Amino acid sequence: MIATEEWSVTIYIDEREDRTHAEARLHRQHQPEVRANGLARRNPQDSNVPRIGAELAASRALSQLAHQLLDDSIADVEQATGEPAYFHG
Repeated sequence: MIATEEWSVTIYIDEREDRTHAEARLHRQHQPEVRANGLARRNPQDSNVPRIGAELAASRALSQLAHQLLDDSIADVEQATGEPAYFHG
């Protein structure tokens, strides 16, 4: 049983023209790194506020990361029990 474990997420932001890309990387002990991406596009008619694009792209990357972890959890339960698993969200 794990008493204490620390996971960390690093988010890389890249802004080019009217697009902001974020990559979230989950780092866990003794586990492969998990990566997820998010994209935000600015409407050319909107004001250029880079922070908004970064926040939106990062939130989308983190959301995708959360869904990947949920899918991994379901697969692990199914492998351990041999039964279909479904988690309520």
